[in-house]
Amino acid sequence: MIERFERFSLAIFEISRYWHKLASEELSAYRLKGSHAIYLTAMYRCKEGVTGPQLCELCGKDKSDVSRTIAVLQEKGLVTKNEVNQSLYRGLLTLTKQGRDVAEQIGQRANLAVELAGKDLSPKERNDFYRALDSITANLREISKEGLPR
Repeated sequence: MIERFERFSLAIFEISRYWHKLASEELSAYRLKGSHAIYLTAMYRCKEGVTGPQLCELCGKDKSDVSRTIAVLQEKGLVTKNEVNQSLYRGLLTLTKQGRDVAEQIGQRANLAVELAGKDLSPKERNDFYRALDSITANLREISKEGLPR
């Protein structure tokens, strides 16, 4: 049982470490942090814009992290916040032209990294892997809400 836990934990931590290293290297050209990649790619998918709370859900981040990141991306001219009902509160966040260009480039590089990382997997293995990953994520999300059973 411990071996399975250690193998699972080590794999998750290694994947995260290498992914963040690659993301940081790729985004350094834009003077951004690797953690900004998830925000830019999520916003790129939301062509009509997204609110802060929606971005929290899409990126799995808390409100304060989203606020700090959006402030940085606005300062760099990559994101704008548009009024909704004549108020910036819960305004609509959209990528600028420069932001879309950066997000598109990041998305292409991320797709290449994912493709190379899974190069030894058949389409069926890849499908099974993502199905298992989704299941584990959903189960851990539920366990973290309710706590481990006694």
